[in-house]
Parts: sequence; C-alpha cells; structure tokens
Amino acid sequence: MTHETPAYGLWALVVLNSAVFIIFAFSFGKPQTPRDWRSFSAFSAFIVALFAEMYGFPLTIFLLSGWLQAHYPGIDPMSHDAGHLWSTLLGLKGNPHFSLPHILSYVFIGGGFILLSSAWNVLYQAQRQHALAVAGVYARVRHPQYIAFIAIMFGFLLQWPTLLTLLMFPVLVAMYVHLAHAEEAEARLAFGASYDRYAAAVPAWFPRLLPASGGRHGLPHKS
Repeated sequence: MTHETPAYGLWALVVLNSAVFIIFAFSFGKPQTPRDWRSFSAFSAFIVALFAEMYGFPLTIFLLSGWLQAHYPGIDPMSHDAGHLWSTLLGLKGNPHFSLPHILSYVFIGGGFILLSSAWNVLYQAQRQHALAVAGVYARVRHPQYIAFIAIMFGFLLQWPTLLTLLMFPVLVAMYVHLAHAEEAEARLAFGASYDRYAAAVPAWFPRLLPASGGRHGLPHKS
C-alpha cells in the first residue's frame, strides 16, 4: 500500500503554519500584561503541538495505527487524509476537507479570531479612558478574549485531533478560567461597585439569549 508523498516530515510547513497563526493571535490579541502573555503563550504551545503532528511527525496516528488498521481496513493510516480522524471515526466519505467537522472548524477558528479582534478594540479604548470595558462584545460576555482562544483551539480539534492537543485542551481551558477569576478580582479592586453591577448584568462565559431585565441600563460606562 502506498500513501501520499510526502505526507509528513514537512517541518518547513510546521514552522510556517505555526508562525502564521501565532502572529495572527498576537496581532489580534496584542498581549501586554503578564496575564496576557501567559494566555498567549499557552495558545502558542497548543498551535505548535498541533502543526508538529499535522505536518511533522504524526505521533497520534503512529500510536493508533494498529487499532485503525484493525477497525478500518483499507485505509492508509500514514496518509494525510487519515489524520482527519473525525472523518475516519465517523465513517465519512469523500475529501475530509469538505466534511462537516472540517467546515465547523472554520466557523470556530474564524469566529474566534473575529471575536478576539473585536474584544481587543473595545478593551484598548477602555484602557485609554481608565474605564471598564462594557461596550461591544463586552456587553454580552465578560471574558470574550478567553472565549476566543478556546473557540479557536476547539476548532482545530474538530479539524485535526491529536492525543497531545486533546490532553492540552482541558488544561488550557482551566488555565483561562483561573486567569479570568484573577482578572475579575483585580477589576473589583480597581472599580468596586461599578464592576459588581457589570458582573451582575453580564454573564462571564455564555451570553444570555434574552436581554436581562432592565436592559443595559445597569452597565457602567466610566470608572
């Protein structure tokens, strides 16, 4: 049996793709504080681990090759298409790049970068005015930047799951939740009752489907 040549060992593509997405995240997120750099560094580690398996050495496929060949006879586990494990496991036919998981991955990845950019613009203006960020996406959720990083990582898991990134994902989500709690504690010290009113009106992670009672009147606009 032959497989696509070359399917892996493309370390230049590992470097190129990692650099592209890390630079995108940097330009949209613009880390400044130590907390920003921790969240950005964790995201960067996830991206490098992902592309190292996607184009470099397919550790997950290598470890699962025997199981895959036993349960899915006829596939070449070392081909690039086999790396799209959701298509293989779900028995999807045709080009995996046009499968539903792959299409959904673009929605999460693209939406995550759009959310990250929108959040930064609002946060930057608020910081310049020494005010709470409560406009735009911050009027819907309190932690849009962390949500954006989680959405992007989830999108990549839909596109190309690996054992390492599957293990990293819940750890990174827990780290972002911890960073969000620390961020809220600092905001309460800085803005006091204004932040309490904002937190009472706006959910932390999941936007309300219906407006809260009283609409946006409870949101503070300045510190």
